[in-house]
Amino acid sequence: MKKIISVLCALALVSAVAFAQKPEKKGGKEQWREKARAEQVALITEELNLTEAEAQAFWPVYNEVQTQRREAFKLQMDAMKALKKGVELGDNVPDLLEAYTQAKENCNKVEAQALKRYKKVLPTEKVAKLVLAEEKFRHQQIGKLGGKGGERHPGRQKGPRGPRSMNEATVAE
Repeated sequence: MKKIISVLCALALVSAVAFAQKPEKKGGKEQWREKARAEQVALITEELNLTEAEAQAFWPVYNEVQTQRREAFKLQMDAMKALKKGVELGDNVPDLLEAYTQAKENCNKVEAQALKRYKKVLPTEKVAKLVLAEEKFRHQQIGKLGGKGGERHPGRQKGPRGPRSMNEATVAE
């Protein structure tokens, strides 16, 4: 169960990064977020094969959970930034570490509660498919951010890459 919660928390991190930032000019990050959100909804819809009744019950819960995930992740990232600053300044590190730990535990709690809420509106098999669909989406987004095909995030520059292995280095020379 803890492994599932950790995986879901990691998913929340990626989702929060993709969707939680303040909207900017249309056509930049906001448009990218909207497109990513539409892709996420399409993937989940396809993978879960929801009935009309399931969809009506599921999507409001899912959207609320996404809001809670973003909020929990923001608190965790704020605590991490404060911890980093505290370590750099040598100031109040034990309290800052405790605050970060509590924020991380809150993130895990939000994920555990999300699963319980999903089970109230969907069969367990579809909740499992949701977990897998979210992980699949997360991997797709990471691939796009890393330049492994697809549209890249605005502001990210594609730079030269070195060889992936020693064999490629030898072949390239």
